[in-house]
Amino acid sequence: MEKEQQKQAILEAFQSRHATKAFNGQMIPEEDFRFVLETARLSPSSFGYEPWNMLVIQNPEIREALKEVSWGAQGQLPTASHFVLFLARTGEQMQADGPHVTQMMDFLGLSEEAKAGRTKRYGLFLKEDFAIGDNPKAMEDWAAKQAYIALGNMMSTAAQIGVDSCPIEGFDQQAVEQLLVDRGLLDRSVFTVPVMVAFGYRADEPKREKQRRPLDEIVTFVE
Repeated sequence: MEKEQQKQAILEAFQSRHATKAFNGQMIPEEDFRFVLETARLSPSSFGYEPWNMLVIQNPEIREALKEVSWGAQGQLPTASHFVLFLARTGEQMQADGPHVTQMMDFLGLSEEAKAGRTKRYGLFLKEDFAIGDNPKAMEDWAAKQAYIALGNMMSTAAQIGVDSCPIEGFDQQAVEQLLVDRGLLDRSVFTVPVMVAFGYRADEPKREKQRRPLDEIVTFVE
């Protein structure tokens, strides 16, 4: 496919994508959904620390329980092919000497010298650049921002292969987390739940065309 054709196909997918309120119940082929998951796995994150995991909730009983505490997912939970909860690392996990950061530096295969340099730079980032290191809630929110990068990539990828989606923040966060704790699916000292996303195939077409502000209203070029 020529570049101009690729660009047009991508824009058409973005134009077609919308926050699907109800799906038709059709299942996404496994290879297609794993492709969508792979684009999340390959997404960038600050310092390359990947401060998030995902739970793919296919269990009907858990979906029904989630529905009770997720006002923004009433139509999606019963009808989505796949329903994903993003888990973001807590502030304790993401400190410069936190368990996840330490594990990630080992995973990245850094030398002891490189680890020391990165720990110092990351510590300054937390303490001075973003000034969030002493605020656990701010640290959790920062980790959630990284999850949203992967979330956006998943939804964009899905749209390009004809799969619909809907990001969801309409839920009682504490109740959802407690539900997962009770089922042994979440350790609150390690993760929070910042956002959900449903995938499937739309039951109905949107009632109106996508409305967005014009590009020249939202972009300023500084020459």
